[in-house]
Amino acid sequence: MSYKRILTVQDISCVGQCSMTVALPVLSACGVETCVLPSAVLSTHTGGFSGCTFRDLSKDFPAIQNHWEREGINFDAVYTGYLGSASQIGMVKEIFQHLLTPGGMTIVDPAMADNGVLYKGFDDVYAQAMKDLCGCADIIIPNITEACMLTGTQFQTSYNEAYIVRLMDKLTDLGPGRIVLTGVSYTPEHTGVLVRNCGEDVYYSHVKLPKNYHGTGDIFASALVGAHMRGISLSDAARIAADFTARCIENTYKDPAHWYGVKFETALPELIRLLQGRT
Repeated sequence: MSYKRILTVQDISCVGQCSMTVALPVLSACGVETCVLPSAVLSTHTGGFSGCTFRDLSKDFPAIQNHWEREGINFDAVYTGYLGSASQIGMVKEIFQHLLTPGGMTIVDPAMADNGVLYKGFDDVYAQAMKDLCGCADIIIPNITEACMLTGTQFQTSYNEAYIVRLMDKLTDLGPGRIVLTGVSYTPEHTGVLVRNCGEDVYYSHVKLPKNYHGTGDIFASALVGAHMRGISLSDAARIAADFTARCIENTYKDPAHWYGVKFETALPELIRLLQGRT
């Protein structure tokens, strides 16, 4: 396996086991050199905490990019998560254009919405900017809410396979080369991911666990990206990431005091085991 360097651009929620505090250790556990560009710093995530602090770091982006360019620093992939503003999305496009190695990969997790609504602080202007960013990405990793907002599709909590295929078709029309759609549940008892790669759809599901947690989308996306950076196919990487995320939830849901995220650190040995022998 060649030693790859990836840049991840997303926020630091100082407490809450999500975003950068998940991406850095998970990607590193996959054997990928992980560099970071924080989009914002929050005291906690917004999923259940109140009164958190928020500091937008957009003003730092140009100087950091300029320094990296002077030093000849570039990346085999750029992977984005939660971005702080619509203007920051434009800055990420500049990074895509100037800091990738030839043939480098761009991966966008359009982390902006769930359960049919945008996250606090985002609006239609942000959603449109994110749509444009997804259109120039090699891989996008939306959940169903985000996919609906990117494509102007009516969000539904109950749907059939035809609805999901139409949603994937609309996402394909945006321009990304490959799509991983998360949270696809055809029955109440199961949830899964649908991978579209070169026109072929592969679905993988597992039993739906009894509790939802903030940050599991970040865990899935980071494990998916890390596995794929090792040379594992996108569909196999999605399977590994789904199994790892499920284990994280299994290790957490019996502890009611740990409501704000999952104990992903306890499952990192399982991630490494899943990766062994797959490259």
